[in-house]
Amino acid sequence: MTEPRLFVFGLGFTARVFADALKAEGWRVAATCRGEEKRAALEAAGYEAFLFDRGRPLADAKAALEGTTHLLVSVPPDDKGDPVLDHHGADLADLRTLDWGGYLSTTGVYGDTKGEWVGEAAWLRPTGERQKRRVEAERGWLNLYRQYGVPMHLFRLAGIYGPGRSALDSVRDGTAKRVDKPGQVFSRVHVEDIAATLRASLAQPTLGAVYNVADDLPTPSHEVVEYACTLLGVEPPPLVPFEKAELSPMAASFYADCRRVKNDRIKRQLGVVLKYPDYRAGLDAQLAAETA
Repeated sequence: MTEPRLFVFGLGFTARVFADALKAEGWRVAATCRGEEKRAALEAAGYEAFLFDRGRPLADAKAALEGTTHLLVSVPPDDKGDPVLDHHGADLADLRTLDWGGYLSTTGVYGDTKGEWVGEAAWLRPTGERQKRRVEAERGWLNLYRQYGVPMHLFRLAGIYGPGRSALDSVRDGTAKRVDKPGQVFSRVHVEDIAATLRASLAQPTLGAVYNVADDLPTPSHEVVEYACTLLGVEPPPLVPFEKAELSPMAASFYADCRRVKNDRIKRQLGVVLKYPDYRAGLDAQLAAETA
């Protein structure tokens, strides 16, 4: 039996949680990063580390990818396309050891459903340029499966939170805002539940499958901030109408879409049981762990 080796393009917040768990079980894990300092830190932590970005493809892709049995891609597309596909799609098509591949996308590909529930079979109607690029990247990864048999799966992630990146953290550092846009809700998901979903897919691959990864409770963001403030025993920031919130263009763009994301497929097909079915469970657990 081949020793499992995970190769991660872009070891960010979400991918690191997944990769750390596999490495702790004895997997060999390789990952890309964009700078020498980060590469040195990854190597010190026991990773095989390689430099990669749009302007710097893998120096020796065949050697870097050799022996890879599992692939995770979390590098976002840029204005030129998907840099991993553009530089190394052919290398991955030639990789005969690969048993499973995952591409981390976003539920933003669905666009605005006016608050209606949306499942994986829905039409993709992205509203912004970043979301349109994601749709094109998804097509590219699915084409790699359809044309060359690369065993890809798409994971459309809702808003990601977890320790260090939660409402508790933004309240503490003073960046939390309570923005009121009547009828607006966001779907979100805890980073550990994303990792658990990826693990479930590893155990039962369905090549070419697409999965929404979200919790059970789409919620207005101001309610999440209020709950975090309650847990921390502080006064919540004032509720500000969306039109007067002075959000950055990036932050404001999230309010252009309103949708509730269905997660039935990961439960039914992969047997996923969410550890944090709503934001309260996630924030409660984070605070308890910090206190402990």
